[in-house]
Amino acid sequence: MDCWHCRRNAVGTCRFCGRGVCEDHAETQPFVLDLYRGKESTRALVVEDALWCGTCTPRPDPVDLPELDA
Repeated sequence: MDCWHCRRNAVGTCRFCGRGVCEDHAETQPFVLDLYRGKESTRALVVEDALWCGTCTPRPDPVDLPELDA
């Protein structure tokens, strides 16, 4: 796989969109792995330094998908 930015060999893929990223263009961003709902609050298990391509724009808020409700 090649880097999305410069076409060199990628060392990983963006956790958010799947684009290839070389070591020069790799960035990091927090990624929520799972949510735990308690009686008083909701907590999240977060990876602080997930690989990010720097190009895609992960949405800060959840997106409603009513078509998946059964």
